[in-house]
Amino acid sequence: MEKTKWVAPASVPRHVAIIMDGNNRWAKKRLLPGVAGHKAGVDAVRAVIEVCAEARVEVLTLFAFSSENWQRPADEVGALMELFFTMLRREARRLNENNISLRIIGDRGRFHPELQAAMAEAEALTAGNGRFVLQIAANYGGQWDIAQAAQQLARQVQAGTLRPDEITPELLQGCLATGDLPLPDLCIRTGGEHRISNFLLWQLAYAELYFSDLYWPDFKHEAMRSALANFASRQRRFGKTSEQIEAGARA
Repeated sequence: MEKTKWVAPASVPRHVAIIMDGNNRWAKKRLLPGVAGHKAGVDAVRAVIEVCAEARVEVLTLFAFSSENWQRPADEVGALMELFFTMLRREARRLNENNISLRIIGDRGRFHPELQAAMAEAEALTAGNGRFVLQIAANYGGQWDIAQAAQQLARQVQAGTLRPDEITPELLQGCLATGDLPLPDLCIRTGGEHRISNFLLWQLAYAELYFSDLYWPDFKHEAMRSALANFASRQRRFGKTSEQIEAGARA
């Protein structure tokens, strides 16, 4: 029997952000080392990218490594860094062939210089690609992001090019790591946890939240399509009433 072609829902988020949780628990369930779960999670990343490209999502942001993840066992952190380096070298070519632009956000200063160089090379290779933006948050924290944005504005005030009373939410937002991109419309977290764990704190103010019990390595094409369908079923009000939204849709 011929498989029915998937059709993206009419309402598609411009920007999807995902907290990829459950890799370690996936591996533990199979009596494997934790890094095996992260390696298995690469296939889920590829699946989600494919669905987002089909649906014409503009930006996909993946929370790969938080600023708090350095507290994990040293051998696990080392294995993650090695995997990240390998994936950057391997996947950057694949992304470039598919016209996808790669960006990496977060504080790079703590990464090994060789890994920092690989990040810059991958970004340069894919710069200008227009299908959509894949954004990887690495050594990223929402509090760090807001703090570095505030520091940028403070330097402008110190230089005399900006007055404190001229600082607006829009101005601060423009200084965030994602400042030139649309705000996330949908935030997905896998692994059964119901929190955002210091991820895009400012940017997620009005995002729709979607929680999946699936561990990240199991979150493949159909799971992502279900998340997009769920998003399409929601009414986004941004402080307005349902009646106002419906009246605007009829106008």
